[in-house]
Amino acid sequence: MRRVRYESTGGPLFVEEVPVPEPGPGEVLVRCAAVGVTLPVVRKVTEAAEPIPLGGEVAGEVTAVGADVTRFRPGDRVTGLCFAHGYADFALLHEAMASPVPGGASFTEAVALVRSGLVALGALDAARLRRGESVLVTAAAGGVGHLAVQLARVRGASRVVAAVSDPAKADFVRSLGADEVVRYGDDDWGAPVDCVLDAVGGDLLTPAVAALAPGGRLVAYSSGGGTIRAYDLLVGARSVTGFQMARVAREQPGLYERWRLELWRLFEQGMVRPAVHAEFALQDAARAHEAIEGHRNLGKVVLRP
Repeated sequence: MRRVRYESTGGPLFVEEVPVPEPGPGEVLVRCAAVGVTLPVVRKVTEAAEPIPLGGEVAGEVTAVGADVTRFRPGDRVTGLCFAHGYADFALLHEAMASPVPGGASFTEAVALVRSGLVALGALDAARLRRGESVLVTAAAGGVGHLAVQLARVRGASRVVAAVSDPAKADFVRSLGADEVVRYGDDDWGAPVDCVLDAVGGDLLTPAVAALAPGGRLVAYSSGGGTIRAYDLLVGARSVTGFQMARVAREQPGLYERWRLELWRLFEQGMVRPAVHAEFALQDAARAHEAIEGHRNLGKVVLRP
């Protein structure tokens, strides 16, 4: 089978031929039909001290299962997060990280909706968003952000502010339900909000905290690092919560399943629609990474093995 990897930090991506892996205990082998490209993986390629497996969200058909797998069998359609090599014709998923794909959805829709949507839903829950409150979403045009904008509206937000890197993305996020659009470099982000969902981190954390109203809550789910001054939280009794989806999947499988079912229900009702910016062939993985690094994407970037 084909697999994409690289040999040094920031080095070029290339395709190699390797044997198809065999599923171990608790694992399923998936013939990949769609692979989601995520910012954390792109960042690790350029920043990690040594090469890592290119993991990520995959969707496809189960071709084999390992010992102790009880929820899936060959022929099932699944999507989930792969921690090993996901940029490949075949990938291994731990059973706990896999979710079934309904018959009415394509694999591309599944890989654009499920993992990113679960993060968006989880971040909204972590923010304790109440009906009638306001929310600001950073990276609002990205894979998670464009779903968070829609889900905030579904959850009853009275005002949704989309923060983007480029004003050219304004029409896109407004079409998803954003009431206002701000750019990262703007001095004024408008009236304070009750919640901020931050997928960027770094230097953007300071204005994101400043955008909170008294008692406001920021949920950080970025891999971008950054520092928040305690004083900025004390003023106005603001708070910050870190959110990690993998931990929920491992430790709270019931909650993970409820979020998954809610996502598919909203999708089937037409209340949430995943957007795909572009689809790339496996051998064009470098171009997919460039789309993410250049902050050009409107929605999800997908590889199609």
